[in-house]
Amino acid sequence: MFPQAANQNLAPLSGKLAENIMHFARVLREAGIPVGPGAVIDALDAAQCGSLRTREDFYWTLHAIFVKRRDQREVFDQAFHVFWKKPKMLEQLMQMFFHQVARDIGEKAKQAGFRRLAEAMFDKHEGKSQQREKKDDLEIDSSFTASANEVLRRKDFEQMTVAEQAQARQAIARLRLHRSEIMTRRYEPALKGSVIDMRRTLKGSLRAGGHFIDLERRRRQWHEPPLVVLCDISGSCSNYSRMFLHFLHALSNDRDRVTVFLFGTRLTNITRELQRRDIDEAMAKVSGAVKDWSGGTRIGTSLKEFNYKWARRVLTQGAQVLLMTDGLDREEGSTLEHEMERLKRQTKRLIWLNPLLRFDGFRPLAGGIRAMMPHVDEFRPVHSLDSLSALATALAGPPAAAHDPRKWMARA
Repeated sequence: MFPQAANQNLAPLSGKLAENIMHFARVLREAGIPVGPGAVIDALDAAQCGSLRTREDFYWTLHAIFVKRRDQREVFDQAFHVFWKKPKMLEQLMQMFFHQVARDIGEKAKQAGFRRLAEAMFDKHEGKSQQREKKDDLEIDSSFTASANEVLRRKDFEQMTVAEQAQARQAIARLRLHRSEIMTRRYEPALKGSVIDMRRTLKGSLRAGGHFIDLERRRRQWHEPPLVVLCDISGSCSNYSRMFLHFLHALSNDRDRVTVFLFGTRLTNITRELQRRDIDEAMAKVSGAVKDWSGGTRIGTSLKEFNYKWARRVLTQGAQVLLMTDGLDREEGSTLEHEMERLKRQTKRLIWLNPLLRFDGFRPLAGGIRAMMPHVDEFRPVHSLDSLSALATALAGPPAAAHDPRKWMARA
């Protein structure tokens, strides 16, 4: 914050810079970054101090004032480049706001935050005639599409607006999670058990003084298998991992023995943080515990740390493992292949969740993907509500042939 004494000597801003700064702050606020009046005043004071000589100085000054959390950097960066550097890009973002029957959005439209910026930059204070025309366009478009609920369930998490993401989180919270149990080697007393419990029978005989007694019986215990989740939070998976964490929160509160790890450049156990009943409190605890969100990717090193420090503790009694990552590792492939092989030996069922499966023409061409593919039991997408619903159903059933990884290995 600038000193109050220095504000008295500041010259008034010329042109529309002050108005544009306030408009930019409003765009950030509607895009999900909390920008208060105090931050806007600080930005106006910084623009008048006379030390902003280059565009880079202006960028980092506004960044220091408006960005308070690490996950806000990406939205701010895109908003700044669109708002201050590329005015023509605003027209493209406006067009993205409307649902069209056939449209060809460039690669930039697939970047994280573009849909939210399009919604934030949309002028909500237009005339009634323009609003009526836009409503008519939306009604015409809806005749060529499915219902809003079906569209939302199939929509890519990365392409959702702020409102759609909120609806998706509510749908995940209401998601029905199927339960499955497996037979263990332990026994429990049962009136009609298939095995005679000799220990309890002899104890009962001693208490009866030699009289005839009924044979005590026992049966095998049934328990839900432990579930271990390894989730990639690198920059290429961050948008999907955020929504996936809401699914894991519902899963952790519905069943026992769920262990969750996040990894990017390091491995972080967030099981305790995710067990909060309130979803907002749980996400806040997770954000405070994770230090490498949206950073690089070191899959092999993270799996090695898990295999050496955690595998014997959590991979017990037929544990199932969910590995959520795109497989784009920056390290040498030999380490990744060795650690995947070791992880597979300790796991009864290993399911790989890959956001890249949202593309119909996916090919396992990357070295990390080819190293991981032979050691997984199932290969599933994790980019939409439908994919999460299918995953919840799959956890309670046997492996599906449609998600056999050999199907994709044949395409390489």
